[in-house]
Amino acid sequence: MAEDIKSLDQKELEAFLISLGEKPFRAKQIYPWMHVKHAECFDEMTDISNKLKEKLKAACELTVLQKVQVQCSKIDGTRKYLFALADGNMVESVLMKYKHGNSVCISSQAGCRMGCRFCASTLDGLVRNLTPGEMLDQIYRIQKDIGERVSHVVVMGTGEPLDNYDSFLKFIKLLSDENGLNLSQRNITASTCGIVPNIRRLAEEKLQITLALSLHAPSQEKREELMPVAKKYEIHQVIDACEYYFKQTGRRITFEYSLVAGVNDSENDAQKLAALIRGQNCHVNLIPVNPVKERDYVQPELLAVLNFKNKLEKNGINVTIRREMGRDIDGACGQLRKRFIERQGGS
Repeated sequence: MAEDIKSLDQKELEAFLISLGEKPFRAKQIYPWMHVKHAECFDEMTDISNKLKEKLKAACELTVLQKVQVQCSKIDGTRKYLFALADGNMVESVLMKYKHGNSVCISSQAGCRMGCRFCASTLDGLVRNLTPGEMLDQIYRIQKDIGERVSHVVVMGTGEPLDNYDSFLKFIKLLSDENGLNLSQRNITASTCGIVPNIRRLAEEKLQITLALSLHAPSQEKREELMPVAKKYEIHQVIDACEYYFKQTGRRITFEYSLVAGVNDSENDAQKLAALIRGQNCHVNLIPVNPVKERDYVQPELLAVLNFKNKLEKNGINVTIRREMGRDIDGACGQLRKRFIERQGGS
């Protein structure tokens, strides 16, 4: 399989070019073409020789995602992108425009094997992991499409980033590299459903990214109903791993909590949640669940959402309700990709 050159850091790129009989300084020419100017082919790289371009074409791949479809929200300008990978697999990314800048939500896998009951991403299982270059290029294509810089990145699209740990870690380092997009790690958030050993591994890296835990339940029993991964990692183990992440990094944890009517949205659930996370340096993000036609989960009434929020606040928990973006354009993770695949007859 040809080398995915966009997944190499500058030192690895130097070593790769040396293996082709080239001088290491060529890496300083090629790297910005990929990560600053977002070249779509080697022929765009005007300061390298035709001979080197031919060598690169023969020896490696330059990952460039193909834009298949874009949906644009008439409500808030959110854009949902469907990108094709080189092997024909599809991934989704979302651009959200805020006053503070452009935020892009990217996918880390094609499909997902975590099986969370309220999520469209996981309905067809995991197809494969994405390379660091494929994760980066979702951002690069969107930047090129809108002609503006991306200031915030969330890894909350299709897939579980900590199930693709090595590629995810490399992606973070490339994204925050001063020779590339040079995005502050404090402007990067990654969402995990709670793979305990890899939360602890990530903590040891002492990165400055925000970790968002998909908690979604106040008890082990209820979490198992919603998230099969809970059968492997008990809820208190997950909370302890999050506390360890905070101790190692100083970064406040975000607990994501999808509110599902009649399932996890009662005042009793709020009381149990407050007791579970009390004492943690954390923030709770309440998310009224996005309806998915394959599941029968529905959003709670606004009053139930506000009551839940108020109960947490009375218990001293920092909490917000997530502002809904792109509801009119298949806003939930995995919906656009799934509909496209269904229209293609599942191929």
